[in-house]
Amino acid sequence: MRAAPTILHLDMDAFYASVEQASKPSLRGKAVIVGGLGPRGVVATASYEARRFGVHSAMPMAQARRLCPNGACLIPRFSLYRAVSDVVMALLRELSPLVEPLSLDEAFVDLEAGGTAFDAESALETGQRLRADILAATGLNASVGLAGSKMLAKVASEEAKPDGLLLIEPGTERALLAPMSVRTLPGVGPATGEHLRRAGITTVGELAEAGEDELVRMVGRSHGVGLYRMALGLDDRPVVAERDAKSVSVEDTFDVDLHDRVRIRNEVQRLADRCVHRLRDSGHSGRTIVLKVRRYDFSTLTRSETLRGPTDDPAVVREAAARLLEAVDTTGGVRLLGVGVTGLADYTQEDLFAQSMAAEAEAAAEAASAGEGGAIEPAGAAEAAGTGGAGGSGGPAGPGGPAEAPERAEPADEPEPARERRWAAGSDVRHAVYGPGWVQGSGVGRVTVRFERPGSPPGRVRTFRVDDPELEPSDPLPLVGESAAGEPAAGGPVPEEG
Repeated sequence: MRAAPTILHLDMDAFYASVEQASKPSLRGKAVIVGGLGPRGVVATASYEARRFGVHSAMPMAQARRLCPNGACLIPRFSLYRAVSDVVMALLRELSPLVEPLSLDEAFVDLEAGGTAFDAESALETGQRLRADILAATGLNASVGLAGSKMLAKVASEEAKPDGLLLIEPGTERALLAPMSVRTLPGVGPATGEHLRRAGITTVGELAEAGEDELVRMVGRSHGVGLYRMALGLDDRPVVAERDAKSVSVEDTFDVDLHDRVRIRNEVQRLADRCVHRLRDSGHSGRTIVLKVRRYDFSTLTRSETLRGPTDDPAVVREAAARLLEAVDTTGGVRLLGVGVTGLADYTQEDLFAQSMAAEAEAAAEAASAGEGGAIEPAGAAEAAGTGGAGGSGGPAGPGGPAEAPERAEPADEPEPARERRWAAGSDVRHAVYGPGWVQGSGVGRVTVRFERPGSPPGRVRTFRVDDPELEPSDPLPLVGESAAGEPAAGGPVPEEG
């Protein structure tokens, strides 16, 4: 514990939903729900307007729609969230070299290490200035907690929500914590909370009164000692600037259980490629390949294989994942697949034997496919962003398949039939005449687009055929600092050249 409240905890308010409201002017002040839109999708976050209807994160999207039928349900756009997060984290690093990111929208900052604050007054000024800087740079609200420890700073930011700041003066911790629920403390989840409730302990004050020995008897030594210290407001954990990644993984939940073994193999290969792409983006390689399979009955199987050395070779990861799949019984159907890499390193030690095996397997697959007159197209499921997982582009895709699914190889005299494009609600588009916009919804061969951009007034809505050649998927527009040069006005035609 510090003698001054110089540990800052930042938490962006309803981050994903707030970014969507900032980038879509027509949604400001309205209920917004971000998450998977498929039958098995879950809520990633909800705006405060939607929370008034009882919507919360991790809730099934179907239930959220029932509770808030007029809410805008949108796919996540992680590329935009990361870009906004980078702006926020850069502002934090201007305050101190000791910044500990916990997620895209949450971080601890050691203000003493940056010489930014040494007492309550300077810490308060720093917190207020930070919130104003974030609002100016992103248009978003943030809540800030200041205290002498990480635990108390996080409690303070939670109490300050939404759009507030709370400073806990050293010496006042126990009085502040005493009436709060035991669930306020880190590490007290539903199971521990229920166990304590049955023992008559529901508040942090009652937890402190129970004493260390009683808590050790109830929940074990390690957990009991930790709970007692937190109940007294004691926490000596330092702010750690670097949090090394332990694994990289991707997974998809499917709208309909997969039964076809070929389809399952193709999905695993696609996931392996996505995993390697993310692995390389993080600047890592890895030794252990992990396959995750959730079956129709919700039982989850995990298989892993450790290579001779770390790799970031997609062929090696694909082959290892395929071998792991052969050892899994998928009878009855599969609802989720995932591929991950652990044992991360920042260098690559090529495994020539593994590469050779992968090359032989690919050559055999190509030969078999050539003998059949074409490659098998994965009839892939929706990307995770559309089905409750994390990631995905949110762009249009063929029926039942992801946006990046490879084109079907057909004989030259049998052209591929036209496929109806699919547009996910919330995804970014650009029209050759009307400029940038976003998808409000689609169905029955039509897609409805609202043409607006960050900083513009609410835009006009227009409807097009889903296969309109002038409508294309687009990258998100930045929230702040966008140059409007050469762009048509939202909802209006392109100006004629003189």
